[in-house]
Amino acid sequence: MDFELSPEQRRIQTLARDFATDEVAPLAREADETGIFPEHLIGRMAALGLLGGPVASEFGGAAMDAVSFALVCEELGRADSSVRGLLTVHASLVSGCIEQWGTVEQKQRYLPKLTSGEWIGCYCLTEPNAGSDAASLQTSATADGSYYLLDGEKIWITNGNMAHLAIVFATRDRDARHRGICAFLVETNTVGMRREKMAGVELGHKASDHAHITFDHCRLPASAMLGQPGEGFKVAMSALDRGRLGVAAGAVGIGQACLDACVIWARERRQFGRRLGDFQMVQATIANMAADIAAARLLVYQAAWLVDNARPATQAAASAKLFATEAAARAASEAVSLYGNRGYSSEYPIERYYRDIKGLQIYEGASNIQRIIIARELIGREPS
Repeated sequence: MDFELSPEQRRIQTLARDFATDEVAPLAREADETGIFPEHLIGRMAALGLLGGPVASEFGGAAMDAVSFALVCEELGRADSSVRGLLTVHASLVSGCIEQWGTVEQKQRYLPKLTSGEWIGCYCLTEPNAGSDAASLQTSATADGSYYLLDGEKIWITNGNMAHLAIVFATRDRDARHRGICAFLVETNTVGMRREKMAGVELGHKASDHAHITFDHCRLPASAMLGQPGEGFKVAMSALDRGRLGVAAGAVGIGQACLDACVIWARERRQFGRRLGDFQMVQATIANMAADIAAARLLVYQAAWLVDNARPATQAAASAKLFATEAAARAASEAVSLYGNRGYSSEYPIERYYRDIKGLQIYEGASNIQRIIIARELIGREPS
């Protein structure tokens, strides 16, 4: 088994790390406190080839393999989860879906705009009464000659207010559940689509753009459908497999940031005449954290490797997402405790990591949903 990254993967990792360290991290605290996303970073990610990372070069992407893109998400997660979140939704959920399921015309129309940063994409699946149970979504798609009329609402749509293009999931037949779902490419200036900021203030990812979107007889040509009629659920699940890898890699980044901070603190902070790192309980905490993050990283890289080798990766992606987010949550909690009152303040990034990781445990399927996915892959469904 070869665990070495290729020279190209190393290059991409270094590129992403330098960008995250020099340009993203210095803005993270201010962006978190103001709730304003530093939009100039979108242009920088496009210029560096990160924004269209996995997309084929013929559409302006960097044609990164899945391992390379996981490395990018890890490095951005280490610096700022809001930036990592924008990228995962834009590149994995939106661009990736269009590349996999789109017609030639759809790919040519939309992918160059997305990879260049001219347009931003959002992914509209979650509804007030359809979260983990995506098959129960209520947004309707009613046939009207050669058009469809969309009616309904979506919530917690990342990039929703800044997006130029949305992938919207709606059903032609609610009783058919997942078999009735279709996916549509909706340009956000379409009449009948209205967007507003989500009510309240987020716990974490405060610089992310989270939208409440409503559709009121939003009229679309049949050519706006992504994939075939009734394939929307397959489109959604394929996107979530990719998205889970981005979330898992971002969680590894948060965990590594917590570990790095704790090692520095253990060396520098002194109590009772000794370094914190000289106390065995502190050593045990840091050792457990390091083992957790190493295991999470291997799960993420393995899942990405399976994708790159055209192997089934649903179980591996769910396992990586489950373990990496839970491990990073433990790491963030321990880091706050180790830093004490300083970990409780935004003076240090520890408290932001603690808040941000909770979102990663929920996005793209909460931890218990990942457990269900893993169990179903292992046990299978009972024959009908």
